[in-house]
Amino acid sequence: MAVAAGLVGSFAVMRRMTLASDAISHVALPGIGLALAFGVNPVLGGLAALFVGTVLVWVTEHETRLPTEAIIGVVFSAALALGSMLASGDELIEALFGTPRAAGGAETILGLAGAALVIVFVLWARNALVIALVSPDLARTAGVRVERLNLLFLLAFALAVALGLRYLGVLLMGSLIIIPATTAKHLARSLRGMQTASVAIAVAATIAGSLAAPALGLESGPLVITIAATIFFVSLLVRREA
Repeated sequence: MAVAAGLVGSFAVMRRMTLASDAISHVALPGIGLALAFGVNPVLGGLAALFVGTVLVWVTEHETRLPTEAIIGVVFSAALALGSMLASGDELIEALFGTPRAAGGAETILGLAGAALVIVFVLWARNALVIALVSPDLARTAGVRVERLNLLFLLAFALAVALGLRYLGVLLMGSLIIIPATTAKHLARSLRGMQTASVAIAVAATIAGSLAAPALGLESGPLVITIAATIFFVSLLVRREA
């Protein structure tokens, strides 16, 4: 999950999807609410809602040419309102902040497969994503189907968010994608260096938070994000001194 988040986050930050990345994770909330109502695994409900919301954002952007951030903001607001009505009490708290319980065998396999899919996609499409980011027209000239690439990236982003719903919830998973990548952009001098640093920070924060939470009597999700944010602020001091 952390490796996938670090890789996707690198391109999300370069595409200036920082705020949109956090908002799109909230789209999972109504899916989680419906899954809980029908006794289905909430992660599956969240994943379905994320995919539906992602396709809706892509189609709306393609048809209207409105900014991606604006469309995501509208979808996010509607999803948050709908999800709040479908889930309540402890269920809503768990959906927002995650429930770090041990995953079953099938869930673990699906999670590893989903993470592998995101990682393979980002590494495979890295050059095309960079070209499309610099100049969509140049990318089209080079044979890149930019619209399809944008859809695939948004779906990879949605899948990365879904991977962390159980552990971090809809409020915090977007932060694990954005904070390590933002820190890496500040420190690295190349795309490869940025991706490597982003993955390393995401993995380090996840492992440190997961191990330290029981000893400190804290929830692991908020502690993971706090550690990632601390690394970011420390990096500001380190870079300034350098």
